[in-house]
Amino acid sequence: MNVILLEKMANLGEIGDTANVKSGFARNFLFPKGKAIPASKQNLAEFEGRRVELMAAHDANVAAAQKRQAVVAGAELSLKVNASDEGKLFGSVGTQNIADALNEQCGSDIVKAEVLLSNGVIRELGNFEVVLDLGYEVTATIKLAVQGLDDAAGVSADGSMIEEIDAAAELEKEVAEQAETETETETETKED
Repeated sequence: MNVILLEKMANLGEIGDTANVKSGFARNFLFPKGKAIPASKQNLAEFEGRRVELMAAHDANVAAAQKRQAVVAGAELSLKVNASDEGKLFGSVGTQNIADALNEQCGSDIVKAEVLLSNGVIRELGNFEVVLDLGYEVTATIKLAVQGLDDAAGVSADGSMIEEIDAAAELEKEVAEQAETETETETETKED
């Protein structure tokens, strides 16, 4: 199916270009999103009348994406997570975690769909470069350091803190000793 592009699209063309795409892609994505219209003589004539308006709107969108890029480009994030001694995470760091941390640190408005993780979610400690696709062929790269918590050695396999478990066991032991002492005192008092 031939369509007229209303936006510049990677791998398809510039604004005003005619592209041949699969009909399902056109009907389900391009037309509903307003990115293209069917290529016909009437639509081509209408497009020529709106070309300047569409180019101005495209330029405004690119400028907005570049402003967003300036806010986040080169940012260095550090996420502290629970991890084993071998450096494996108890869980994972995904696109939502990265977007939230970036928005908190930079005051940006990144959404998780804009965070690209080429190898899927992060499941180990280390330093990573993360690419952000801000739309309109504008990208930004940030550095992400995934670090273990300072007390990560004190985390059990199920993610609970060993120190908390030890404290609870100590308290139970003290209560048991106190109850035993009270029982012995009552027994001695009854014998006298």
